[in-house]
Order: sequence, then structure tokens, then C-alpha cells
Amino acid sequence: MNMQSVIHQIKIKPVLTIILCLVVSMLYAQEKDTYIKAGAMFDSQQKVFVQNQLIHIRGNKIVSVETFKEVPENVNFIDLSNYTILPGLIDAHTHVLFSQDANTDSSEHIIQTVTMESDALRALRGAKRARSYLDVGITTIKDLGNSGLFLDVALRDAINEGTIEGPRILASGPIMGAAGGQIYGVSPNHQNLIDLEYRVIKGVEDARNAVREHVNQGVDLIKICADNLPNKTMLTREEMEAIVQMAHDYGLSVTAHSVSDKSAWNAVHAGVDGIEHGFNIADSTLKLMAKKNVFLVPTENSRNYMNIYSNLAGFKKGETEWIDFYLEKMSKRLKQAIKLGVPIIAGSDNYTDIGGTRGKSSQDMLRAYFEAGMEPLSILQSATYLSARYVGMENDIGVIKSEAKADIIAVQGDVNSDFVKTMENVVFVMKDGIIYHQKTN
Repeated sequence: MNMQSVIHQIKIKPVLTIILCLVVSMLYAQEKDTYIKAGAMFDSQQKVFVQNQLIHIRGNKIVSVETFKEVPENVNFIDLSNYTILPGLIDAHTHVLFSQDANTDSSEHIIQTVTMESDALRALRGAKRARSYLDVGITTIKDLGNSGLFLDVALRDAINEGTIEGPRILASGPIMGAAGGQIYGVSPNHQNLIDLEYRVIKGVEDARNAVREHVNQGVDLIKICADNLPNKTMLTREEMEAIVQMAHDYGLSVTAHSVSDKSAWNAVHAGVDGIEHGFNIADSTLKLMAKKNVFLVPTENSRNYMNIYSNLAGFKKGETEWIDFYLEKMSKRLKQAIKLGVPIIAGSDNYTDIGGTRGKSSQDMLRAYFEAGMEPLSILQSATYLSARYVGMENDIGVIKSEAKADIIAVQGDVNSDFVKTMENVVFVMKDGIIYHQKTN
């Protein structure tokens, strides 16, 4: 290198450095910090409301939450002091890539879906459903299967990269279950169709390998079917133990679909982290769950939801007495679980089209828990902090605190005195620091 070129390099480097600093300064100046003034803010970890808070947001994270004194200069300021501020809600049981009518047979509809609905069409329909969760303040969902071969993972990635708008998705991939999965009545010649929707487990070593397959596809958790009702097959305790051990080795939680008490009992003994549904769960199993700190996702429905469903399903006047029995049974189960100390996680499992958006349908879980006798603040904690804690994300989502994701919603009303109406009146939704919905004055 000659002397002239050396001198040229010495001169040019400081100039580039100055230009780069100016560009960075301009970009930083354009991205102002955001401050939200909160009147009543829900501390989901302590299950209490705190007053007069100032939430400082930078990018997609919360910088600090402090008692309000004054608004700093040259910032984006949002005054939500006249509203109730909550962490973004979490629906811990969804099937965003699946939908069926109330009057259709579920098994036949799944077969129709996997054979006559392309992955592309299914994903696009799922994307539209996903966007609607943000409108009702649900900023995170756990999607637990019935999503084809990892379409839930693809949808999650598309949302994360900003290709489409939607809630944060924690994806399980195909449900792991015994022979037949939850698809009944399929002839022996076409059992391979079930493999397009479920991961059928064929022994202990295959159970371990199934977890490895899911890990390689980037799932966030594992979902199993402890029983396959109305199919009679169930995973063995040894198969479930193998799944749990392998999943935990990879840092993944395991939650188990269970309708019968026997399958729930076996799943809890096998070490699962949670039970989904638990419709027929016995007190002895609930006590074991409380002892082992296993959560329950009681997928309740409100009376209004059940009335709409029964009408769409074709039940005639005088044929709906079972609704009262169902609601009473579910209420007793929920109250008993709470009494025995079982952690309750909010989840809807609403994949039936009863009119309106999927988000609105999912929102019904809050009304259902309230009608079943659960206290408003307990419902909110179940749909925020507790849900996040059981996937190891209690410092990231379901909370409003320093270093957490900026998932913040506002509702108009008083959750203690008018819970249902207030929770249905969502006026502000922020996810990852981005505002998706705002109807404030």
C-alpha cells in the first residue's frame, strides 16, 4: 500500500464514523419512548390493583413501572388513567387452524379438512382467525394441535416476523396420541390419514422419538391425548412417562387432553405439567394434581354460548335440559378444583363456528368462569400470570413489569362490580409495543 492510499484511509474512516453516528442518532430520535399513564393497573402476580402508575415502554419491552409523578418531555404519551389496565390476556387452549360447524360430525370434518383443504388455504384461514384475538385483548395463545403437520409453527413464525398480524403463538405441533388419535370410524385401509393430523405413538421408544421430531420442528410445548374418546385407546403410563422425560430434558412442558378420570390419573402420575378439560375428573385426582402442582385448564362455556350452540346443532325446544346439567357439573368441578388448591389456567377450546370472530368466541371463557363461580381477580390471574408461569414465561408475558414484553390492554369499567361487561369492552390493545386496537377518548 502506498503512502497516498494510507493517508486516504486515515481521512475517510473518521468521516464514515461521523456519518454512522448521525444516522443512528436520527433513527433513535424517530423512535421515541412511549409512556402510558394507568389509573387502575392489575398486578397479576400479586392479584391486586395498584393505582396511579406510569408505564415506560421502549421498543417491544417495558422499561419501568413507577408511581406517576410527571410526564417526561419529547415522548409518546398515552393517557389511560380513566380505564382499567391489564396485561395482555392469554388463551391457553386454542385450535386456530381448525373450525367446524355445530351440526357436523367432528371425525368426518377432520378427515374432510386433511383431504380437501390445502395447507395454504388452511393457513390463510387460520391467519384471519388469529388476527381477531388481538381485537379482544388476547395477545398470546397456546395452540394445541389439530393444525395439520406443524402449520401452527409456520403461523407462529409468520406472526413473529411481521408477515401477518396476530397474537403470540405457543405451538404444540401435532397432538401425540394412541392408535386412531381422536378420529373415530376410519377404515383399516385409510388409517394413514390420521397421521396427517396426529402423531400416533407406537411404544415407549417411539414416544421418545416423537418428542425429538417435534423439537426439530421448533415446537414450544408438547400436547398429548391421555385418552382418545370417543375412541377407546389410551396412551400407557410408560409411554406418557417417556414423553414427559424427553420433553423436560429439552425444556418443554407437557399438557394432556383428558376426558376420563382414569386417563387424568395416569397422566398426572406420569409427570405431565397440566390437564386439559378434565370433565370427569375425581376428587382423588384433583388432590394429586394439587400435591404435584399440576395445572387444570377447565374449558368452560357460558350459558349464552351453549344456547347458541344447541340451536345451531339442531336441538329442538324441550331437548336442551342437558345444558343445565352440563353447566352445573362444570361449575362443581371448577369450584372443587379451586377448593383443593389446583392451579387454574384459562383456556377456551372454542373451535366451533357459532357466529362472530374466533377472538370473540375465545373471549367467552371469561364469562364462563365467572358464571361458574370464579372470582374476577382469580379469572384475570388465570388468564395472565398463572398461564405464563406454567410455560416458563412469567417474566415475559402475563405481567406488567420491568423487562416484560409490552403486552398491555385497557378495558372500560370496573372488573369487580361488572366483570363480564367490562371485559367485553376492550378499548386498547398493545402487543410487543405496537398498538393494534384503540378506541379511547
